[in-house]
Amino acid sequence: MNIDWGDLTAAFALYLVIEGVMPFVSPRGMKQAMSVFQRLPDAQLRVAGAAAIAAGIALLWYVRH
Repeated sequence: MNIDWGDLTAAFALYLVIEGVMPFVSPRGMKQAMSVFQRLPDAQLRVAGAAAIAAGIALLWYVRH
């Protein structure tokens, strides 16, 4: 497997941009969302995380094939 470091760096850069949008646009909304996440049970957060991972893998597979 040959890693294209340019693609990996671009993906990480895009991740940082996406992560920065919410706190930039609505800092108060971001704080409220984090407060909600803090109250959720660990199991529910794990399921949401697993769903996000699966969606990301599926999207990546779709785009690359």
